[in-house]
Amino acid sequence: ALPLDEETPPAERAAALAEMEGLLLSGGADLDPARYGQAPAGAREVESGRDELEWQVWQVARRRGVPVLGICRGFQAVNVFMGGRLVQHVEGHAGAAYGAGVPLRHPLRLAAGSRMARILRPTDPVGAVLSVNSYHHQAVRRETLAPGLVACGMSPHREGDLVEAVESAEPDSFVLAVQCHPERTESTPPEFERLFRVFVDAARGSIVGRRVG
Repeated sequence: ALPLDEETPPAERAAALAEMEGLLLSGGADLDPARYGQAPAGAREVESGRDELEWQVWQVARRRGVPVLGICRGFQAVNVFMGGRLVQHVEGHAGAAYGAGVPLRHPLRLAAGSRMARILRPTDPVGAVLSVNSYHHQAVRRETLAPGLVACGMSPHREGDLVEAVESAEPDSFVLAVQCHPERTESTPPEFERLFRVFVDAARGSIVGRRVG
């Protein structure tokens, strides 16, 4: 794994991109609303430098066709980079900060027959419901979903259901993203271990991994 940030020297960044076999977009602060053509209306603590770095890396990943997995902010970045927008603030989904209290959880309903459902619930891929953690205050709804993405997981909200898992509409393109934090195992169902395994297998070019996904 080669972590990159906006302070990574250009030569190291170029070398990492040349060798990249998969792209993991992780959690973090809000994306700049200017990225999706809006003025600030709830976004906070934006990281414009990180936005630009991830946009550049995303373009290389898509051009080379390497697998992409987005988590939390990364889920939102995937949607924005593919032409979607964000709801800049929703109430009731942030919960206590990580390590500062009991994690907030809510249901995630997987779309029957989706790639995500086949990965997380291979023996029961028909409309499974999982309980996931919630650490976000921004969101995606169906009307703000990017072209080329399919909503494969929905979560309830009093103002309308939220899209919280997406996958590429192109069957040969490995782009998956989830709004929750599956790496926080104390508040994540064990099924999400399969998501990481499938991503790693795909990044290794594993035929088995690509077939499972």
